Amino acid sequence: MDSRLVGSELLGSGTNGSGFPVSAAEGVSGTGAAPLDAVASRFEDFYAAHRDEMVRALSLALRDAALGAEAADEAFARACQRWRQVSTYANPQGWVFRVGLNWARSFLRRVRRERERRPLLAQPHATEDRARDVDLERALATLNDSHRTVIVARFYLDWSVAETAEALDIAAGTVKSRLSRGLEQLRDVLEAAPDEGEDS
Repeated sequence: MDSRLVGSELLGSGTNGSGFPVSAAEGVSGTGAAPLDAVASRFEDFYAAHRDEMVRALSLALRDAALGAEAADEAFARACQRWRQVSTYANPQGWVFRVGLNWARSFLRRVRRERERRPLLAQPHATEDRARDVDLERALATLNDSHRTVIVARFYLDWSVAETAEALDIAAGTVKSRLSRGLEQLRDVLEAAPDEGEDS
């Protein structure tokens, strides 16, 4: 079976047309500077079009809905500060996704270090929201971070292999290898899960 079809069935497609053309090179600027109001307006459109999608993608990749929302907001805030540059990239959503992942991972490292220093005060990281598909969330949780992140980018965000590789700063061959292994593991986990209502 086509791995793209399998992944789309597992995760559901993200936005198919982003409205941002994909070029061979990232960061090609336009011929002239746009007025400040126009630049701000374009960022607002970008934020409105992609914020919910990016929150969901980061929540799946990080296995934490609250952290995914916070990471998305932090990444969009940084994109706003650099919008004249970020808006020229072939895949500005990819830049936001990578920045959100990096911010969240740095945050988690700081939290772990703080807990190690103050173990008696450590509290589990709260998650108020749950992913909509519990079986899928559990299956994704069985993957390692690198496989899970590639699958979310490829099938939930509906990015090509090249776009996923660019966004995550890895080789296209690495994307394909991680997709193959991750999808195989997802299929095994989901097929092994008992149907709802099955006798235990």
